Amino acid sequence: MDRFKLALATCGFLGLIPVAPGTFGTLGGVVIAWALAGTEWFLLWVLLAALSVYLLGRSLGAWAERYAGKKDPGWFVLDEVVGYLIVVAWVQGPSLLALLTAFCAFRFFDIAKPPPVRRFERIGGGDGIMLDDVVAGIYGLALVMLPLRLLVDAPWTMEIGT
Repeated sequence: MDRFKLALATCGFLGLIPVAPGTFGTLGGVVIAWALAGTEWFLLWVLLAALSVYLLGRSLGAWAERYAGKKDPGWFVLDEVVGYLIVVAWVQGPSLLALLTAFCAFRFFDIAKPPPVRRFERIGGGDGIMLDDVVAGIYGLALVMLPLRLLVDAPWTMEIGT
């Protein structure tokens, strides 16, 4: 049973890659987003996937900490998957460029951990593991949406007579 839980917590063992497990673990989210890209209700499906992965990660968090013998083990990457899925929710049927942009935005905020991201790490158990990446994902979502919002609502994009 531990091996099965480890497979889930590492997103198919991506989190066990010895170099940059969080970065490689985020690829699990990329695969999910890519698989959902052609669906009619992409936003709904990606948010349901994020919620499902969050609940799975929350339930495996305490086990992972006991199994590893430390708080928030690096190989536990379901939090990265959730954070990435939040960022990629900005676009319908994302292109390869959109997937890459979301990846870079999420990894930046996950690594930089601007306030209050780090504060969420202090929460115990699965929520503590997951929530800092949820907040990093929200920051990443804001970052990728800002240029789009500026371009769409910019005065030079309005039609004459509006």
